[in-house]
Amino acid sequence: MKERMTDEEEEPLSPMARVFQSPDVDYCAVTIMGFKSKICLDVLLDALKHIVSKLPRFSTKLTENGAKWIEAKINVQDHVVVPYIDPEEIGEDGQGFVDDYISRLTMIPLDRSKPLWDMHILNVKTSDAEAVGVIRSHHSLGDGMSLISLMLACTHKTLDPQNTAIPSLKRRETVPHGLRKQGWFLRLRCTVRSIATLLWNTLVDMLLLLATVLFLKDTKTPLTGGEDAGRNRKRIYHRVISLDDIKLIKNAMNMTINDVLVGVTQAALSRYLSRLYVNEQGRNNEEEDGALTSYPNHFPDRLRFRVACAVNIRSGIGFKPLTDMMAKDSKCRWGNYFSFIILPLSIGLQTDPLVYLKLSKAMMARKKHSYHAALVYFIIKMVLMVFGIKAAATLFNEPVKNLTACVSNVVGPMDEISFRGHPIAYIAFSSYGHSQALLVHYISYAGKMMISLAVDPTIIPNLHKICDDMEQSLKAMKAALWERGLL
Repeated sequence: MKERMTDEEEEPLSPMARVFQSPDVDYCAVTIMGFKSKICLDVLLDALKHIVSKLPRFSTKLTENGAKWIEAKINVQDHVVVPYIDPEEIGEDGQGFVDDYISRLTMIPLDRSKPLWDMHILNVKTSDAEAVGVIRSHHSLGDGMSLISLMLACTHKTLDPQNTAIPSLKRRETVPHGLRKQGWFLRLRCTVRSIATLLWNTLVDMLLLLATVLFLKDTKTPLTGGEDAGRNRKRIYHRVISLDDIKLIKNAMNMTINDVLVGVTQAALSRYLSRLYVNEQGRNNEEEDGALTSYPNHFPDRLRFRVACAVNIRSGIGFKPLTDMMAKDSKCRWGNYFSFIILPLSIGLQTDPLVYLKLSKAMMARKKHSYHAALVYFIIKMVLMVFGIKAAATLFNEPVKNLTACVSNVVGPMDEISFRGHPIAYIAFSSYGHSQALLVHYISYAGKMMISLAVDPTIIPNLHKICDDMEQSLKAMKAALWERGLL
């Protein structure tokens, strides 16, 4: 393999990948996989060599100016770390060891003289798995959808080794079925109204984005990160909840899974912040059967709490085989083809848990009817071309810095998968380097939904309580639907 390609063979970075090369936006993705058996290192190394030979991105490094990928010599063993583990030192707290190990990794930068990824093998029994694999990859290599496509190319269904578990996605109808049967005048009027609403929503969103870049900041809360949040050590924690329960709520409320997850997120953060504000004000916060019964008005007036939500902007829907994603003309290309939208969460205690779902459904419906995400990507691309990487990174980072948290959801394999004979118990995605103290990632896998939190422990020391609140909020929503006969 040549150490360096010719200029004609060098591949330029996508606009978002260039942004992630800036020191101000130095993000790193973390993929955590729990295995049902101990990991055989020899099998793993053989598999990685095969993967790297078929995926050029993981055998390339950056040019000195960070503008292009060039092919590089790679020794897979240099990218695989197997630390010495003393069983007596760990004792029964295998999960604590893994959490501490991953937390320390967030303070160790990737070696930029080599391809920007590594894998850590921890043959430690935890509460959910017999062993854990941790893959770090710089965000410039690819977004969540790209990493999932890579995972699918490297694995197979546990019960059907000849096939991979590619998730199937369906695009929701944009035109109501009943409207198609109406006369042409009514359809024309609805089309004009829809276009006018689309343009208005886009205008409002872009003005709010401009204000967020210049001066508009979220209300300071106990979840607000400090100036050093992006450089501080992160703590990553995961929790499994029922995907079936989420689908039940989705169908009963005529929503999408994303709508339900946003509703659960704002309900859980409302519960979490409520306890903190109650404690600050010296009041007693009582809980009965997981339901908060404290005062409803202890939140700051006009609380502004917004999150950046990652949005896939590929024109093709669903996952494609890795070879298709690597093709230059693919509609579902490998890389960083995503943008973000700003979601204003409704933080406050509600007596009816379904209110959170109704609010999230209305908010998400409005955001879907806007060109916000596509315009943000286009503007960053133009700024990068005209003013350079520093200006583009500033345009990306400034609005994100003024928001409280980030949230994303990735569709994972529907069936259990195995990696070269190693069945995978769970998959968790996360990242670090962000300027927020709280990142919430969701990924579905084999009938389960994995919640993954990445937090600054100096700001949020008890991150497991946020996951507790998410579980309780989901149960409360399901119970409310059951009581009303909607399930």
